[in-house]
Amino acid sequence: MTKIAVTGANGQLGRLTVKALVERGVDPSRVFALTRDPSQVEDLAALGVQVREADFDRADTLGPALAGIDNVLLVSTLADNRVEQHRALIEAAKDSEVKLVAYTSILDAKDCGMLLAADHVATEDLLAGSGVDYVILRNGWYSENYTAGLADAAEKGALVAAADEGGKTSVAARKDYAEAAAVVLATPGHQNKIYELGGDESVSLPEIAATFSAVLGRDIPYNRVSPDELVASYVAMGFPEHMAHVFADAEQATGRGVVATDSGDLSRLIGRPTTPFEETVREAASELA
Repeated sequence: MTKIAVTGANGQLGRLTVKALVERGVDPSRVFALTRDPSQVEDLAALGVQVREADFDRADTLGPALAGIDNVLLVSTLADNRVEQHRALIEAAKDSEVKLVAYTSILDAKDCGMLLAADHVATEDLLAGSGVDYVILRNGWYSENYTAGLADAAEKGALVAAADEGGKTSVAARKDYAEAAAVVLATPGHQNKIYELGGDESVSLPEIAATFSAVLGRDIPYNRVSPDELVASYVAMGFPEHMAHVFADAEQATGRGVVATDSGDLSRLIGRPTTPFEETVREAASELA
């Protein structure tokens, strides 16, 4: 039977993917949670999942982590050197005779024009030239990208961003993307495919603000600021300036509609409609109470 590993298992997407595999009926003893710090995934170990240390910056941990593994999900890292980290995992996968590497990329990676996409394109190219079968999961925006700012919007009385009002984003809950990853890891027929993943629902920032307003029960307008103002706000929050520019660029891209898709790939993979945005907002609001 197939042995499946998930990197970054202590992260939000990785943890949800491990749980989705178990919920789909994969034997927990054949699911491997890979993480730099095994103590951070005790909840997954309690499910019967196998836990292995895997540190992308320590290549000596990657071979043992992938020993006997058939399929692995490479969850993109957040480090400045993430292309090199991804390269190390891909090389270890090839050396360990892993059959399939699935990678979490970004929607329309090669044509979206975002600064954020460069590392994803580089990793996609590494996979294409690796000789290992792969699946590219080009994930769109998570609904949680916006609901993470719900408390701030409530405090400020406005949703503050730098994108054009007309741009649409195809949002879906993080759990939807995790379930899609579980599907490609646990079922055959996905080798060397690229999936453009986004929610069934596409929303603009004014529409997001309107949903915030409806859920919170008070007016939360969309307040557009300049890119420079947005960069300054990210820096004030403690982000390095180069990352602040990357984030601001990504936000402006949403205004150009490059994070929208009508591919339907996500709902087809998971076999159901994607989670409505308002549902995710209500879940986030319930945690504010």
